[in-house]
Amino acid sequence: MAIAVSYWLKSLQNGEPFSEALRGWAPPSERLMLSVGDVSHLDQALENLIRVTEGVKRMIGPIIEATSYPAFLFCLVLLILWAIGVYMVPPMIDAAPNVRWTGVAKTLVDLSEFVQDKWWVLIVFPIVLFTVLILSMPRWKNRYRVYVENVPPWSLYRVFTGVSWLLALAALVKAGTPVSKALRNLTNDASPYVVERVNKALVYITNGDNLGEALYKTKYNFPDKEIIGDLRIYSELDNFALALDQISNEWLNESEQAIATKAAVLNTVAILMVSGIVAWSVWGTFDMQDQLVKAMGMT
Repeated sequence: MAIAVSYWLKSLQNGEPFSEALRGWAPPSERLMLSVGDVSHLDQALENLIRVTEGVKRMIGPIIEATSYPAFLFCLVLLILWAIGVYMVPPMIDAAPNVRWTGVAKTLVDLSEFVQDKWWVLIVFPIVLFTVLILSMPRWKNRYRVYVENVPPWSLYRVFTGVSWLLALAALVKAGTPVSKALRNLTNDASPYVVERVNKALVYITNGDNLGEALYKTKYNFPDKEIIGDLRIYSELDNFALALDQISNEWLNESEQAIATKAAVLNTVAILMVSGIVAWSVWGTFDMQDQLVKAMGMT
């Protein structure tokens, strides 16, 4: 810590602004908000930075909780399918090798053959699926993304990104940065998903629209449809900076509850999926036993 403070003091003595003194010590997004303090009030910039950082941290915990349990249950389903195919079905097939399985029993037999022949799919599939989901969230940016914005995990990413972005925007505008300049600054070090939406809004702002109208005309519903409705109203008022700050803080509080609700839905779906697999395996087992008994009775 002493080395960092010494380096910052030396940079300040050389005439560098505080945000530049922190280069290499703080992320670009945090240095951006502190750069406002170089020309106005550094204490306010630090206060805004702390508020935004704490707001982002408040979002991370609920999101991890919302995704970890469904991901665990998904992996559990794959493990159950593997166990059914390797340990439960083969002994019953061996007991009557000449039986022609039908109905639900045949689906278990097909599963067993698939698992034993292509077991690697159960390992590769979740890895590929999770990789695609993780990569698509910050990179998938075209208009078709809108159609899945209300579906997890993309809905969770939109909420997290939208809240973080609005908190940072409110901090910059409150510190005196013009909206257009703040938007351009926030595209630095941003994901392609955010850059696409902000740049399109900037086109409308350049043509004379306020922030709310610009976000509305993009048709991306970013950061949120209801928030855009509020911004369309408050963007025309004199105290817009204060209103934006209040909207961002209220949305942060509401989003925590929204994420908890989405998590409950995800958990319910995941539990139903596991229950469905178990019910199918039990039904299939009884069907196999019934067909096995009939086959033995005919011999």
